[in-house]
Amino acid sequence: MHEIQVTFADGRSLTCPFGTPAETLIEHFGITSGKLAAVKVNNEILPLSEPLEVNAQVEPVSLESPEGMMIYRRSLAFLLAMAAQKLFPERKLYVGHSLGNSYYYTFLVGITAKKDIESLKLEMRALVEADLPITVHLMAYTEALRLFEKNGQTDTALLLDERSDSKVQINGCKEFTDLYIEALVPRTGLLTVFDLIPYQGGFLLCFPGIGQGITLTPFEDSPIIFSVYNEYKKWGRIVGLHAVGHLNRIVRERTIKDYIRIAEAFQAKKLSDIADLIYTRKESVKMVLIAGPSSSGKTTTAKRLSIELKVMGIEPIAIGLDDYYVNTDKTPRDEKGEPDYECLEALDIPYFNQQLLDIFNGEEVTLPLYDFKTGRRRESGGRKIRLGRRTVLIIEGIHSLNDALTPQIDRDTQFKLYVSALTQLNLDDHNRIPTSDHRLLRRMVRDYQFRGTNAVNTIKMWPSVQRGERRYIFPFQNEADAAFNSALSYELSVLKFYAEPLLHSVKPNNPEYAEAVRLLSFLKNFAPIPPQYVPGQSILREFIGESEFKY
Repeated sequence: MHEIQVTFADGRSLTCPFGTPAETLIEHFGITSGKLAAVKVNNEILPLSEPLEVNAQVEPVSLESPEGMMIYRRSLAFLLAMAAQKLFPERKLYVGHSLGNSYYYTFLVGITAKKDIESLKLEMRALVEADLPITVHLMAYTEALRLFEKNGQTDTALLLDERSDSKVQINGCKEFTDLYIEALVPRTGLLTVFDLIPYQGGFLLCFPGIGQGITLTPFEDSPIIFSVYNEYKKWGRIVGLHAVGHLNRIVRERTIKDYIRIAEAFQAKKLSDIADLIYTRKESVKMVLIAGPSSSGKTTTAKRLSIELKVMGIEPIAIGLDDYYVNTDKTPRDEKGEPDYECLEALDIPYFNQQLLDIFNGEEVTLPLYDFKTGRRRESGGRKIRLGRRTVLIIEGIHSLNDALTPQIDRDTQFKLYVSALTQLNLDDHNRIPTSDHRLLRRMVRDYQFRGTNAVNTIKMWPSVQRGERRYIFPFQNEADAAFNSALSYELSVLKFYAEPLLHSVKPNNPEYAEAVRLLSFLKNFAPIPPQYVPGQSILREFIGESEFKY
């Protein structure tokens, strides 16, 4: 029998028979099986049951790692779907959107009763206690299609229309089966920490947060974010597009141009509504502060909102927070001793507030210019501005929702806007699209198009970007007066056109290969849309280029 060489993270190696399951090598991983989510084989994350068929560098994926925690969440979603099918086989369960460290779920019809939620929780606990194996196996395409149609998983069956493989990977546990999207934990017994709580006519599946170990923290509500998400979900159902399979069908039927116009018009209406809110407070509001996570489209949102305000006779003046950085010799250091440009203290808060007070007192002010080459601020050469009777400042930056940015400014004079790409589409009945994946693909395309950064470096820096978001942006989203969803439900099909070649450039000897493979597998579900269909003022143009706006 053919043999292969397996090398572990500590440099040890051994010879194994061809096809040896990775799970049989757990004793060599330096981690107990109870803390193991999956395995990384030649920098690709795979289920522990994966047979090893080539010489491989093998390392464990811990449950408490960011990658392991995402596997844990997907596995909990699988467990919930399994419990729901057993208890309520005639009711269709839909995964909604994320809300903090939870996913929002509903059944297709009616409000979910508390007793039903409690029954689901008890069934999930029983499945955990039974410690059942979660398997991965192949099924013929036609057989898989019939299975999902029989089970009432119409969105999953529709998703398979975009695939042409003769064999389909399936996850199974007892009699329950679901489409394999990404690796799951090997056994239900690992999924000990979760909760189900009633929420807004449905319920939340709560799970541990990244970087918090396998523990639950109290749920923190985000009513503004939920409202925006819910509005877009309802709109998606009204126009008949709430899952990727529906989008692919529109592409195949060659009616996608019409849908793009509708999607762009709906987003434009939401911006117009926000401008109306600001106008109703025109006597008090002197500044609009815009914040959001990376690649949420803040810059284009600010430009388009400025146009909406001009229509109402308000004259917006943009101020960049980047020009208020302290000189680099005063930049705070992070825990690694590196300059922390994302913390609030990296900005000269007293100087910024003094300039705002001068502006609001009617004085003419010269805005600073920050020279990123020298790492120092220039006090001259900047624009001179004076606040007129119908002028409003537009300020964009990651700390814009934090009251500590403007401690000397009356809160009533501020309108705070949170911008994020809140993806409304699901992959199918039980699998959602993480907003962070959406934004990562946006950033990857933009970084390559305009900053000369390849996919490897964008993926490498992404965990650091997310840590900054969790620390400096997400905790303040409830401070916003309004939220704007910059995601367009068709855009991942456009981003696919640009992102796939970039992801294919990431090779198996790169540590970032695991993420590249995962994203390629994700994009495989989308029918491509030609980029020339995207309007010139679309937020998507900020990332793919040829925008009618200047940046």
